[in-house]
Amino acid sequence: MTESKRIVARVQSAIDKFLAEQRTHLTEISPDLAPFVDYSASLLSGGKRFRAQFCYWGYRAVAPGNDDEPEVEGVVAASASLELFHAAALVHDDLIDNSDTRRGKPASHRRFQSLHTETGWTGNAESFGRSSAILLGDLLLGWSDEVLDAGLGLVRSRDSAIAARREFNRMRTEVTGGQYLDLLEEHSWRSRNDTEQLERAHRVIVYKSAKYSIEAPLIIGATIGGASLTQISALRDFGLPLGVAFQLRDDLLGVFGDPEQTGKPSGDDLREGKRTVLVGLARRRLTPSATRLLDELLGDPDLTDGQVHTLQASLRECGAVADVENLIAHNARKALAALEDASFDAAARAQLVDLVHIVTRRTV
Repeated sequence: MTESKRIVARVQSAIDKFLAEQRTHLTEISPDLAPFVDYSASLLSGGKRFRAQFCYWGYRAVAPGNDDEPEVEGVVAASASLELFHAAALVHDDLIDNSDTRRGKPASHRRFQSLHTETGWTGNAESFGRSSAILLGDLLLGWSDEVLDAGLGLVRSRDSAIAARREFNRMRTEVTGGQYLDLLEEHSWRSRNDTEQLERAHRVIVYKSAKYSIEAPLIIGATIGGASLTQISALRDFGLPLGVAFQLRDDLLGVFGDPEQTGKPSGDDLREGKRTVLVGLARRRLTPSATRLLDELLGDPDLTDGQVHTLQASLRECGAVADVENLIAHNARKALAALEDASFDAAARAQLVDLVHIVTRRTV
């Protein structure tokens, strides 16, 4: 088993152990609270664990020879907390986007809705589902803090632990702001100058995804390992462009991804009206009549498969998809260049290079 697979397995074990403890606690209060753990466990099982991997390899990049097991366990806990935070973000994101599925399974609010319907409770099942999912997302956020604090308690340097907590707090604020900016773009784009839309879409990518998916996990791990300011700067220079490339790939998958692999319907982002960089680039390339059609259809939850195919073809034929692929490649090169002269452990650098290729070429 490779070291990356070992760390993923350790993170999963830490998550499973924590959820088992929470199950005991919650079901002692009432057996009716079991769905909170059941749905969390379902959401947190499997997955690629990119955030956990970047946290661990950020640590190893600056502390290659440190085999202090309590501190390594602290890194594992920090990695697990990032996965819990990500799960919370997914629950809330599915609510905001009114998504029915997540990774091929019903989204959390739909699971609570089905629970209401199947048991024949009174009131509105959809409202119950949405309200319950808000609580689940909030609970996962609290749990992510709990796991992080336990992990940081194992870090030898108090200064390093405080700095890691500060980065986590900053990440949490930025991703919430980025989520709002994403929502804002879907509703306010008609009142914005067309020349601003691409820049605004890029800002959403940076703060909603790029920083919390890659940059922040790297910095949290490296900070625990006692990274120097120069090393932190190099990791930011690596993590931010790679995070942008990661989200650009995600945007393409949201429009063109295979439902069998992504677990979401093809063209889901089109029905949700996501004003992504892809859409911004397309609006610069399309004819006025084609732009009007795009604007008219984008965000219609009742788009037929035929309309989705029409929009997909339009995005490809105008050259916007090729533009995004070029941006992904450009940002991947920037990330790799940032590693070249950085004072990182060679084995950790090699793992980070591998992750560049994995996150930018993925199909799910």
